[in-house]
Amino acid sequence: MAGRVRGEEPELTGDAPAIDVGASAHYEDPEYYDFAYRDRRDDVAYYARLARLSGGPVLEYGVGTGRIAVELCRAGIDVTGVDASAPMLAALERRFSREPEAVKRRMHAVRGDMRTVRVAGRFPLVIAAFNTILHLTERKDFERFFSGVRRHLSPRGRFVFDFSVPHADYLGADPHRTYGAPRFRHPKSGIVRYRERFEYDSLRQVLLMELHFLPVGGDAPWVVPLTHRQLFPQEVEALLHYNGFSDIHWTADFTDAPPERGADSLVVSCRAAHEKIRKASQPRRARVKAKATATRQKRT
Repeated sequence: MAGRVRGEEPELTGDAPAIDVGASAHYEDPEYYDFAYRDRRDDVAYYARLARLSGGPVLEYGVGTGRIAVELCRAGIDVTGVDASAPMLAALERRFSREPEAVKRRMHAVRGDMRTVRVAGRFPLVIAAFNTILHLTERKDFERFFSGVRRHLSPRGRFVFDFSVPHADYLGADPHRTYGAPRFRHPKSGIVRYRERFEYDSLRQVLLMELHFLPVGGDAPWVVPLTHRQLFPQEVEALLHYNGFSDIHWTADFTDAPPERGADSLVVSCRAAHEKIRKASQPRRARVKAKATATRQKRT
């Protein structure tokens, strides 16, 4: 099955390949993905409300199987959805094949890397739902991604995304043991026993989650790695500020309530900063260098 890693378990301690696999393997089995998150509805309602208020169109990074996008299109909003996973986009196409023609016409899917992809037009609302941003691991990844978001925002548009708050139970879990969960019926493999393992790299702030599937019927077990950069609220605010965003607002758990201790997910809403604000937020050294470069260009 796509997304399965057999044999030796991947380790986070090492170099980038383990992180790369962990950023893609979970999304190579869209049937299981849709099964696992079938009851996740609060974020769907939240983003659908924002889309209606914006009037559309909407750009969605990490569109996946269209779990959110289909509701936006049903509400009459045009959606351009970006995703790097071919299996997820194939599942999105299957989902929309069951929709009326009017809904199908509103969906425009693009396969691409969210750090570099360019699409036509500007959008009053750009979203990155359900931990999409946690697949960015290095500073340069955030810089490239945020640059693309600014490029695609309309002048008064808003960028809205959500991410899970780092949880001490996961960050401090024993990496040498697995944690059991109730067995369930996998959409392809029947009844499976399920366990999870967590390993946190505190220097790179990356959490490796291993999803262990052990079929009851005798099929070979498999492991699916999933890696997430762990982002802390003050860190996210700094990243946004120094990458050209302002008017930053926070809410918790897909409500309009301000965050409180114990929130599971944080939702961030911001705008691309005015050019004067962006220049003022640059470190003095960067401003001096930019001014000197502009002076040289004028002379030539």
